[in-house]
Amino acid sequence: MKILVIEDEPKVAAFIKQGLEEQSSLVTLASDGFSGQKLATENQYDAIVLDLMLPYINGIDLCKKLRSQGIRTPILMLTALDTTDDKVLGFEAGADDYLSKPFEFKELTARLKAITKRGSIAPAASGILSIADLEMNIEEKVVKRSGKRIDLTAKEFGLLEFFLRNQKRVISRAEISEKVWDIHFDTGTNVIDVYVNFLRKKIDKDFEPKLLHTVIGMGYVLKISN
Repeated sequence: MKILVIEDEPKVAAFIKQGLEEQSSLVTLASDGFSGQKLATENQYDAIVLDLMLPYINGIDLCKKLRSQGIRTPILMLTALDTTDDKVLGFEAGADDYLSKPFEFKELTARLKAITKRGSIAPAASGILSIADLEMNIEEKVVKRSGKRIDLTAKEFGLLEFFLRNQKRVISRAEISEKVWDIHFDTGTNVIDVYVNFLRKKIDKDFEPKLLHTVIGMGYVLKISN
């Protein structure tokens, strides 16, 4: 794989570079946000390892810039911070996964492997998924309810797509983290609940009937409420 590592700590960057090159990956290093942005926009990579705290442009802002430029390269964010709010900020910016320092190299490679895997969910035959008056156009990445467009982040879109493909089925938090993010969240975090609440506010708050429901002790289900 071709991997761009944007990390300003020389020892950490060298550690990642050596380990990945030993696994036959081609690694390019950038030590600040500006050079990282330039490399990411001018070259194609299979994955980007992005540190949160960087000179000139921090990891959150850089991730947002890359996504706004249409760069869909999978991004693994690294940070010394490990709170739920920090993780949500990273995912909202467009990161595909989040790894806290210090970390073991085998965990880094496992995360990279997970985010670079191709999606296994087959597209809808018509390119449209729907329930009640909620409609998702898979190809155009557009979601509408009652004809009103709803703006979703990439993660919210992926979460809603998963619910739409599994209507009326109670889905656990563990399954959501595995199938939507393709990673395993610590059971002590509430990232899944935070994202479901984000999504619920956008697709249910101003509409009837309510579609996204909590099943206490079990998970969530997308269905038309009685």
